Amino acid sequence: MQTLLALSVALFAGLMMSRLTKLWNLPAVTAYLVAGVLIGPYCLGRLGFPGLGFISAADVENYSIISDVALGFIAFTMGNEFRLSSLKQTGKKAVVIAVFQAVTATVFVDIALIGLHFLIPEDLPLSAAITLGAIATATAPAATLMVIKQYKAEGPVTKMLLPVVALDDVVGLIVFAISFGIAKAMEFGQIDLVSVLVNPLVEVVASVALGGLIGLIFHLIEGFFHSRSKRMSISVCFVFLATALSMTEFHIGAVTISFSSLLVCMSMGTVFCNLCSFSEELMDRMDRWTGPIMVLFFVISGAGLELKVFAHWQIVLAGLVFILIRSVGKIVGAGVSSRFMHCEPTVQKYLGITLLPQAGVCLGMSLIALSLGESGIIIRNIALFAVLVYELVGPLLTKIALDKAGEITEKPVPPRLLAKQQQKQGKGKDI
Repeated sequence: MQTLLALSVALFAGLMMSRLTKLWNLPAVTAYLVAGVLIGPYCLGRLGFPGLGFISAADVENYSIISDVALGFIAFTMGNEFRLSSLKQTGKKAVVIAVFQAVTATVFVDIALIGLHFLIPEDLPLSAAITLGAIATATAPAATLMVIKQYKAEGPVTKMLLPVVALDDVVGLIVFAISFGIAKAMEFGQIDLVSVLVNPLVEVVASVALGGLIGLIFHLIEGFFHSRSKRMSISVCFVFLATALSMTEFHIGAVTISFSSLLVCMSMGTVFCNLCSFSEELMDRMDRWTGPIMVLFFVISGAGLELKVFAHWQIVLAGLVFILIRSVGKIVGAGVSSRFMHCEPTVQKYLGITLLPQAGVCLGMSLIALSLGESGIIIRNIALFAVLVYELVGPLLTKIALDKAGEITEKPVPPRLLAKQQQKQGKGKDI
């Protein structure tokens, strides 16, 4: 009862908040995140009634399976952006931009935080500064995709944004593994080449291979079903399957074989959409089915935001530097690389702003960093602070950037409403 009550409260709060924020023309994602904060452990949850909001961080964690599934659907949908017909136009440009803006953000943040380390060495160890530089690469695909869908954005920036965000996860995993290996060497006095170089490459290759295999099987089995409802049901089944299999991990000698759920589901979506002739229609239908899951995902994400990080001025200072410098790195990196690749002027000007949101991947990296001990706790707190700010502000900035780029069109006015407006205008002229 408590589980169902909590989910119903979360869904209701998110939807009602979206009606309120619509008055200020804010993205629905922002409304869901704010609703999560309001029913989370720091607001409604403090009353201590299980089911009526989330009473603790552990309570929020109990619903992590919804986040896992939601990210699986998001990654599967983003795999649809890697159609061979589209890659011929944007593939090379997207790869160059994704790599360059990610590395630029890392370099900028590394330089800034290493400089800050010399001012507050005890509160920001050098290993933490280097690791945070790698965490700066990560971009949240969920918030970006939701904003694009809500406003039905179309144009050069949108077409470039989706593959860049998808590739960002690949680049981020590799950069983080290398930086984290260096940080561990600083903390413990030894460097492990297997964990620094081999494991991250194995994770990327294994994830793409597993996702591709599942996508191929998915396409073959999909052919046995002809009704729209059954095709959608089998699609949901395979997203669940891919998400579940990506959670497995095993060892072969010193090498760890692990998978990224985002890469697995993305690879599955890429293979499927290039083999299946009706994949676009299927994607549209799945968007309608997954609507409530996405609302719950963002509300739960908002409930999981840690407001206690504001209690330490050192964390706030380091967090503000991280946010500011990472934003500059993303914007400059995307602008320079898109100009070098001769992209449209709107892409050069606005793409970087749409790459600012951070969430799941960033928090996942910070959890791994906890193995550094005290430095890991500092990294985790700064990452939580950055996610708190980026998740609340990032979707709005994405919406503004796409609007300035001219890729958000006004929704058509219904005929009846249009007729009433014309009648009112006519009466006004008569008067």
